[in-house]
Amino acid sequence: MRLSWSDPRLRNLVWQILIIGAVVLAGWYLAHNTNRNLEQRHIATGFGFLGQAASIPIGESLLSYTPSVSTYGRALLIGVLNTLKVAVAGVVLATVLGTLVGIARLSPNWLLSRIAAIYVETVRDIPVLLQLFFWYGLLQTLPPPRAAFHPLPGVFLSNRGVKLPTIAWHAAHFWALVAFLAGCVLVWLIGRAADRRQAATGRRPRTWPTTLAALLGLPILVWLGLGAPLHVDMPALHGFNFQGGISITPEYAALLTGLVVYTATYIAEIVRSGIQAVAAGQWEAAGALGLPRGLVLRRIVLPQALRVIVPPMTSQYLNLVKNSSLAIAIGYQDIVSIADTTLNQTGQSIEGIAIIMAVYLTFSLSISLFMNWYNAHIALVER
Repeated sequence: MRLSWSDPRLRNLVWQILIIGAVVLAGWYLAHNTNRNLEQRHIATGFGFLGQAASIPIGESLLSYTPSVSTYGRALLIGVLNTLKVAVAGVVLATVLGTLVGIARLSPNWLLSRIAAIYVETVRDIPVLLQLFFWYGLLQTLPPPRAAFHPLPGVFLSNRGVKLPTIAWHAAHFWALVAFLAGCVLVWLIGRAADRRQAATGRRPRTWPTTLAALLGLPILVWLGLGAPLHVDMPALHGFNFQGGISITPEYAALLTGLVVYTATYIAEIVRSGIQAVAAGQWEAAGALGLPRGLVLRRIVLPQALRVIVPPMTSQYLNLVKNSSLAIAIGYQDIVSIADTTLNQTGQSIEGIAIIMAVYLTFSLSISLFMNWYNAHIALVER
């Protein structure tokens, strides 16, 4: 079979080879030029510095860390976890707040809908960095620990952050958590069985007793069977600061609040447009059957609106994760802050920037893959 230049298959193949070759050639040139410049300046390359002892003070860490003893690799891992802590909590809280505000904008209550509209139109027009400065400055105006607000037993609000009571972790709590996760799987299986029963008979069996037993009864039984250990660590003022309990630092609280409040405005508009994309006949038909408006929204409208909501929601999740890099402006030590300090101390600027890029690329691809899977899962399938 002879191919000529008039054949589109041959032209496509040639252009693809040329483009791939150009990309490879450009990559080789950049790598060669970079290595030559680094050699001329006697700058070492590689990731060997990750095993060196770091002298970076880190105030907020999910892992044990000792400056001048722990390595740069461990410090960067702590930065990744700090970024992940903001990203996960921010995505969940922004979704909840944005969904509520988006529904409120469509409320027949004039005052509620106007308040939601003012919130959306005002907050999303203010740069997120200014909002972070505002929340951080506001938290810094709280009184010192000796004069901290004490709204609830074990809860203290001061310029050092928020102190909350916590439960001392025990092995029984771990197994109770495992039992709860097993209960979640059991609830999912029960729901699937109830759906099949409803599709076959038209009547849905009552599932709430078994759901309650799986989610609450099973973990409680495991906890009781392992001795029911329960010790609450209450924070208390000792000297000039609090001891005990769990702390939420002002930097973390300001960053999380700013990102959630800002991102929720865009999510609210996505939710509102998704609900309005559902045909008005759905509301009218459900109303003719006498169904309450809240039930219609939960069981009929929102499931259909998800197919419109999910794709643009992915972009907002990605924006929230990327905006978390602004944490360096208010002193929260995320991956950008710790990597910046690392490259200043070691001189490994290329490696440091590569690590930051790899972390955010991993987060972004993970979110995109999950949201694409969920979007395909809820898509309408023609039979």
